[in-house]
Amino acid sequence: MTSTPPRHRPIDRVRWWTYLLLGAATVVCLFPLYWMFIVATTDTATATKMPPEVVPGGNFFHLLGLVLETVPFVQSLVNSLAVATAIGVGQALLCALAGFAFAKLRFPGRNTLFLIVVLTMTVPTQLSVIPQYLIMSELGWVDTLQALIVPGLASAFGIFWMRQHISATISDELMQAATIDGASAWQVFWRIAFPIVRPAAFVLGLFGFVTAWNDFLWPFIVLKSPERYTAQIAIKALQNSYDVDLGLAMSGSFLATIPLVFLFVLVGRRMVAGILDGAFKG
Repeated sequence: MTSTPPRHRPIDRVRWWTYLLLGAATVVCLFPLYWMFIVATTDTATATKMPPEVVPGGNFFHLLGLVLETVPFVQSLVNSLAVATAIGVGQALLCALAGFAFAKLRFPGRNTLFLIVVLTMTVPTQLSVIPQYLIMSELGWVDTLQALIVPGLASAFGIFWMRQHISATISDELMQAATIDGASAWQVFWRIAFPIVRPAAFVLGLFGFVTAWNDFLWPFIVLKSPERYTAQIAIKALQNSYDVDLGLAMSGSFLATIPLVFLFVLVGRRMVAGILDGAFKG
């Protein structure tokens, strides 16, 4: 019995075109970042050129010096790092704890409370600015980093995210077995549930970190002193009331983007793995 040589499968051609399209999409996504660097090395006129400039200039370090002279940008980056880290860690832990309570604990009004939490996602963020500012004023937290950290330690989306993951991954039989062995609700969460859903909590923490790093509206309202500015407010401070030096603004924006790029390089694979882990749970 003779065997016929294998024929090329259509999937090979699909895979080749897939890599081509992914490469083109990568170039399209990275070009704005590269163009921002180009403007940060030249001047405002470069930003309005058509077609766009593709060769970097030689003014980057000059504009970088102006950025550092105009605002305390290094301190702003440190402030953003502190705020974003606290919010990312807080959301990973607190939202996982609340999601565990809504998913596995039985208490009166559980479904009603969870529905209220989900409905808060339909309320625009701008509507909460005034009451939130009044609360911060009563607490004496205006112009402090606490005013940025505490409201962001938990989110309705994070609670919903973790509740769905815990419902899909933690069985009731496992909960009952741990309870029979004498474990309290906190021990079940910390020793059993949280290690299982840690990838999902890690992804949620990254989302919280990036959101807090890029937040502009609330820090712009509550922060007054330049030494407490976050990176986004420091970028706004680089612009005056009459015109915008795009080269200066892009230099600050490029500096504020570098930490996020390094973060994605370091943990991008874990982030994708955590998202896919939740996507295929059933």
